[in-house]
Amino acid sequence: MSALPQREAAEIREEWLGRLLSTSPADRPAAEAAISELYRLIGLDPPRFHWVSSPAVALTTVPPGVRPRPSEPLDRVTAWPLPSRFERLVTELRHELDALARWADRPLDELIRRRVEISLAQSSSRSIVIALRAAHDSPLHMATAWYRTQCVSWVARYDAFRRLTGVGFSPELTRRFELWATLARSCGWWWPRDGACVLSERPVAVSTEVWGDDGEVRLHSVDGPAVRYADGWDVHAWHGTPVPSWVIADPTVERIARETNVEVRRCAIEHIGWAAYIDQAGLRLIATAPDPGNLGSELQLYDLRKDARVLLAVNGSVERDGRRRRYGLTVPGFLDDPIAAAGWTYGLSAEQYSLLLRRT
Repeated sequence: MSALPQREAAEIREEWLGRLLSTSPADRPAAEAAISELYRLIGLDPPRFHWVSSPAVALTTVPPGVRPRPSEPLDRVTAWPLPSRFERLVTELRHELDALARWADRPLDELIRRRVEISLAQSSSRSIVIALRAAHDSPLHMATAWYRTQCVSWVARYDAFRRLTGVGFSPELTRRFELWATLARSCGWWWPRDGACVLSERPVAVSTEVWGDDGEVRLHSVDGPAVRYADGWDVHAWHGTPVPSWVIADPTVERIARETNVEVRRCAIEHIGWAAYIDQAGLRLIATAPDPGNLGSELQLYDLRKDARVLLAVNGSVERDGRRRRYGLTVPGFLDDPIAAAGWTYGLSAEQYSLLLRRT
C-alpha cells in the first residue's frame, strides 16, 4: 500500500480528534435538529431540550416538567429505555455500512479501522471519557454501549471509509449517518428521555499529550486541571491517570504517605520527581547495582515503609522528548538485592533477570 492512503487516513483522524477535544461552544441548533430527527426515527416527537454546563450537572439534572420513571434513576443511565433504542439505530446503521465494506479494498479498510477508529477510541478513553467517568463517580456506569454510541471513533471510521475507498452511500444511508456525524461535530454528551433531552456543553479547556504510536492522546497537565468546564467543574490528570487536585497543585510527602491508591501515589511522586521525593522522604538506600536489563543504567533499592521497598530504575525505551524516564516500583521488604528486586517485578529470579539482553 502506498503512503498516500496512510497520510490521508492520518489527516482524517486528526480532523476528528479535533472534534473529540473541541472546546468551542456547542452548535445548539445543529445538535437539536439532529436529535429531533433521531427521535422521529424511533417513532417519537422531538423532545424539549435542556442544556447544561457540564456532565456533572447533567447527571444531577431533571428537566423542568419531567417526572422520571422508576426505570430512569439519575445515576444509572444504562437503565433508561431510550438510550437502548438509539443504540439499536446505530447497530443497524453499522451493519449496513459494514455490508458496503465487503466490496472495498480490504487492506485499505483495515488501515482505516486501525489508524482511525481504534486510534480515536483509545484517545477518547484516555481523554474526554475520563471526565465523563469522573462525573459518574463510578467506573461501573461506563460499561454501557450508550457512551460508545456517542464516541466520534465509529463515525470517523465510516467517514474515512467513504472518503478514501470511493464506495458511495445511498441518499437514505447518508441521511441517517449524517445525523450522528452532525452530533459528533456539534455538541458534548447527551441524555435522552421521553419528551426531554439533556445536553452538555463542551469543556472550555482540555490539556493533552501525545502518547501512542499512531498519535493517540491522553489527558495531562502539570499545572492545573486537564479538563475544565465553564461552571468550574474540572478533572485533573497525570499522563492519562485521573488524580485528585492536590497531586497537581501541591504534592507533598505527607499527602503521598496518607494516600491509599497506589496509582495516585505513583503520579504524585512522579510529579515531585523520584530523586526529590526520595530526598524529602528521607528514604534509606539499601543497595545499588548496574542494570543488566538496561546497560548503562543503575538500579537503586530504598527502604519505603514496613514490609515494602522501592526499586528506582530507568525506562528501557526512550520517551518522545528523547529522555529515559526514571520510575519507582514497590517491591517486598525482604528483597535486599536490586537485581533480585528487578527480577521480581517480571516474575523472574535474579539470575534470570541478569540474562536479559534488554528490557523495555
